[in-house]
Amino acid sequence: MTATSNEQRVTGNELLKISELAERADVPVATVRHYLREGLLPEPVKTSRNMAYYRPEFVERIRLIKQLQEERFMPLRVIRDLLARENAEPERLRAMIELEDRILDRALAGEHERVPAEEVATRYDVPAEVLDRMADVGVLTPGGDGYSPSDVRVIEAIGRFRAGGYDESLGFTVYDTLRYKQALEPLVAEEVQVLTERLAGDLDPERAIEIVEAGVGPLNDLIAALHTKLLVARLESDSARRR
Repeated sequence: MTATSNEQRVTGNELLKISELAERADVPVATVRHYLREGLLPEPVKTSRNMAYYRPEFVERIRLIKQLQEERFMPLRVIRDLLARENAEPERLRAMIELEDRILDRALAGEHERVPAEEVATRYDVPAEVLDRMADVGVLTPGGDGYSPSDVRVIEAIGRFRAGGYDESLGFTVYDTLRYKQALEPLVAEEVQVLTERLAGDLDPERAIEIVEAGVGPLNDLIAALHTKLLVARLESDSARRR
């Protein structure tokens, strides 16, 4: 089959030249080529060394990429990760991102309250240098107006640890806290992805947020229970090996 007949065949299947794709997506041809280089678009259908055609669904994909860049200021690497997810159709991705934004808004609403640093210092028996080191490593994120509610809960937990004997005299430092933060980060990232993929587009956004909020308490209890279970199992295992 000749190159000409190949072109006629793909055109008959409504595939687009790069110029047509760019025109429909309302972007320059150079933008399409840039997205291809960055791995944001699937490879086109090539009919010859210098001729390629693009599927019509690329139009919505390009529009979505531009929207995420211009309205949400997402870097291309983040957009590429989003597009790599399963079921990454443009409309579903828009629904997932909208759900993430609404969950974030709800979460931030509770974090806007601030407890002044002076009040924290008075209320909790945690040395100022410990609080400063925890802020340095990102476990706490205080601002000029004090600490958020989640920061205060972390500080309260650290105070209870120290009261129970977990302090520098036994070698316990803020870096032990950092270990837990680093261990939880990939788990939380996976949790957000799973939640948004399963809830976005299939439920009313308000109902989806209700489900997420209802799960916060049980999830914290589940993590605490699993931690205790794993700790006991590890101690039993270590004890058995020493016998």
